Amino acid sequence: MQIIENTKVKEKLYIDKLENGLTVMIIPKKGIRKKYAIWGTHYGSNNSKFMASGEKEITIVPDGVAHFLEHKMFEQEGGTNSLDVLSALGVNANAYTTNDHTAYLFESTENFEPAFDELANYIQHPYFTDENVEKEKGIIGQEIMMYDDEPNWVVYINAVKAMYSKNPVRLDIAGTIESISKIDKDILYKCYNTFYNPSNMVLVLCGDFEPEKTIEYVKQKQVNKEKVGKIDRIYEEEPEEINQKEIIKKMEVSIPSFIIGYKDKVVTNDIVKRHIAVEIILNLIIGKSSNLYKELYNSGLMLQEAELAYEFTDNYAYIMIGGQSKKPKEVQEYLNKEIENMKKSGLNEEDFKRIKRMIYGDYVKEFNEVGDISRMFLADYFKGINSFDYIEEIEKIDIEYVMSVFKEVFNEDKQVISIVEPLN
Repeated sequence: MQIIENTKVKEKLYIDKLENGLTVMIIPKKGIRKKYAIWGTHYGSNNSKFMASGEKEITIVPDGVAHFLEHKMFEQEGGTNSLDVLSALGVNANAYTTNDHTAYLFESTENFEPAFDELANYIQHPYFTDENVEKEKGIIGQEIMMYDDEPNWVVYINAVKAMYSKNPVRLDIAGTIESISKIDKDILYKCYNTFYNPSNMVLVLCGDFEPEKTIEYVKQKQVNKEKVGKIDRIYEEEPEEINQKEIIKKMEVSIPSFIIGYKDKVVTNDIVKRHIAVEIILNLIIGKSSNLYKELYNSGLMLQEAELAYEFTDNYAYIMIGGQSKKPKEVQEYLNKEIENMKKSGLNEEDFKRIKRMIYGDYVKEFNEVGDISRMFLADYFKGINSFDYIEEIEKIDIEYVMSVFKEVFNEDKQVISIVEPLN
């Protein structure tokens, strides 16, 4: 068992690779009542085209299978639903699908072992029939239609579509009503057997655990499966340039909402360092304490604090600045002027140090809550990152590096805008 200690946040990470290939990560929290378990697979909505280990032919499945599979995993033979079983045990259980992974989780203050037994059971014993697959299509179809009418979702997905022309990140995670109509039990079993192998999965536990005893307990709950080799994930080549400059959609809203996006390149080295640099830059440009935000807010152009995000995996990376404004295009003009001014004058050293301290404090706070810790370690693991790296790397970041990332990334030729505006 590997032990990694971070003295700055006073946490230890225990990592063990089981014989069946499952990676188990435990972050013990002595004396904490709440326990959290999250079991994830490196399989998300972007993985519709792949070559399974040992196969020579490419498999192409309809969009939305990863999300559909997540829904169906809870249903067990005999008509029982694992969510109902977990709820009866008094634990809070859930699941979610992203572009690059799917995760099943629960948190509990009691009944951890029976809850974990249920988690291990339904993840390792799928039950798909023609009837239960057909029934699920109606449920997921309603979910898709609901999101199509949700302004926050529309403004986000249109920003991604403006940036990307080929990458599947531009597609709805749930697929479309047409794509899910093509899903059957054979497709679900094919994707389950390919991606739900333990060697493609990770289990993260956080709470008052004794790592050695817990590892032995987890081992007892494993179904014997042969490890699989590398799964080839196949993507169309994405052009460097953006797809289109803007997408404007009219919906039933009272105030326009917008997202200004920047298409970034995918990097394989220093990804944590780059992520931190982008966070610092976003806060310097239009964060809560920035001059630009104060000016936009005082003039009535921004109605609330901007939402700032940097999303990345091994095959896409983008930045988003979102908010509400009666004049989104004017916000974009102000933003572009501020960026040009900052490039000419350079970054303010005092502001840089202050923002860096603030972000460091935010990173440390993420280690206070068992759920935040578990989800963070799981998501970072699938990106090839140890979450402790953020605590270590931020201290090494200097203003020169941040300025170089700033000049490289924040350019108008990589910028898009998505707007949802009122019908009238």
